[in-house]
Amino acid sequence: MRRSYEFLDHRGPIPFAHRGGAAGRPENSMAAFQRATDLGYRYLETDAHATADGVVVAFHDRTLDRVTDRTGAIARLPYAEVAKARIGGTEPIPRLEDVLGSFPEARVNIDLKDAPVIGPLAETLRRTGAWNRVCITSFSTRRLAQMRARLPQFTDHEVCMALGPRGLMALRAKSIGGPTAKLVRLAATGVACAQVPYGLGPVPFVTEAFIDHAHRLGLQVHAWTVNDAATMKRLLDLGIDGIMTDELVTLRDVMASRGLWPQENPPPAPS
Repeated sequence: MRRSYEFLDHRGPIPFAHRGGAAGRPENSMAAFQRATDLGYRYLETDAHATADGVVVAFHDRTLDRVTDRTGAIARLPYAEVAKARIGGTEPIPRLEDVLGSFPEARVNIDLKDAPVIGPLAETLRRTGAWNRVCITSFSTRRLAQMRARLPQFTDHEVCMALGPRGLMALRAKSIGGPTAKLVRLAATGVACAQVPYGLGPVPFVTEAFIDHAHRLGLQVHAWTVNDAATMKRLLDLGIDGIMTDELVTLRDVMASRGLWPQENPPPAPS
């Protein structure tokens, strides 16, 4: 039975600002999220880690090293130290709670990046009442199961969650003619979407058969990270339900050219 999730209540394919739109501003920064909403995006994609003292931050890597002017593992540092880091040397690392509070009309796709964030994230969502505004995903099936186990403690509402890796692989196998997998049926229980790479090297991962099979299971399909117009057009032709991109203006213009850009968010001038 197809479930209804407020997070997915959107007319047409969903445009997601991946890490806030990493091609235009420092990734996962408040500046990136602000630019995305200024361009008309209402779906923000981000990542979640917890500091040593349990503060949830919107940040992709386990360490500060790659994109900030400081080093160290986030899970081993207190928030007071993490707060001193600057993304690209200029932008502070935002707390997830601040992202949710600063953009109350936005819906936020949250990738659980490490086990220590599960408890603090559940508490953050409880405190902010943001259950209906988020979708939770992860590259770890175990982390998703642990997060799902915490949800009933805080809410009676359906929380949008994505398939874990094992469920995705089973779904992929079925879409190319593999045997019916019990794992797919189990993984699809309580989840609403499959969030997948659009391709694996030169081989398309998202195909018409993949989307059709997901839809028969009641799942939407969201593809990441799609940064060129040709691939965006191919996916829209296949019936994709959502596209995550760093190139916000490109996706906006492709969708607008097909009459798919949300009517309440008319395209502003490029910036």
